[in-house]
Amino acid sequence: MRQTIQLWRHVFKLDPDRELGEAELAAVCLSGTDAILIGGSTGVTYENTAALLARVRQFELPCALEISDLEAAVPGFDLYLIPMVLNSPEPDWILGHHRRAIERYGSFIPWEHFLAEGYIVLNGDSSVARLTGADSSLSEEGAAAYAQIADKLMSLPIVYLEYSGTFGNMGTVRTVRETVEHSQLFYGGGITCETEAEQAAALCDTVVVGNIIYQDVQQALLTVQAVKRTPQIDCTT
Repeated sequence: MRQTIQLWRHVFKLDPDRELGEAELAAVCLSGTDAILIGGSTGVTYENTAALLARVRQFELPCALEISDLEAAVPGFDLYLIPMVLNSPEPDWILGHHRRAIERYGSFIPWEHFLAEGYIVLNGDSSVARLTGADSSLSEEGAAAYAQIADKLMSLPIVYLEYSGTFGNMGTVRTVRETVEHSQLFYGGGITCETEAEQAAALCDTVVVGNIIYQDVQQALLTVQAVKRTPQIDCTT
């Protein structure tokens, strides 16, 4: 599964709690994106997640579920991503919910289809920051320290910089990029145009585009090739 995500340069993220027409969904799934990620911070249920999965399954591309609510864990996805919000002061969002899930479903979990994400939430106004109480007022060095915890101490396959709803500080992203050696570096948040997509793609392995799909699907579609044509900067030199 780790090899699978290494092929992901551009990913569209769809929220089960938001409306998306059939024509728009088809355009997104046929855009050339590398995968569809389904997930959201609020309003996600088993029913709306299963319904969205069924719609996406009409198209031939990988579909992953980011599990934020145990009750919305739907079978049938190619991959399951498990967030661990590293900069939350609440243990539940780092390991607590995970422990309870394993106690309840451990013998049924197809571990070969699961990957953990070291989430670093950096927009204090976002739903995920409010939900998890994440300390989003981190310095560049503070964000990079959390990234190194995920990358080097915990050996997590994914480090996810989550700006959710606002375009991120590329200085912080660059500082994190300089420290991450082994994990796949995901960026998500606030991408509304090709230029922003290119800036994130230059520094990160995988760029996740979400909200703009529901505001201007044509702009969202332009981000696919913007990401794929952008070479990554070598921040080690």
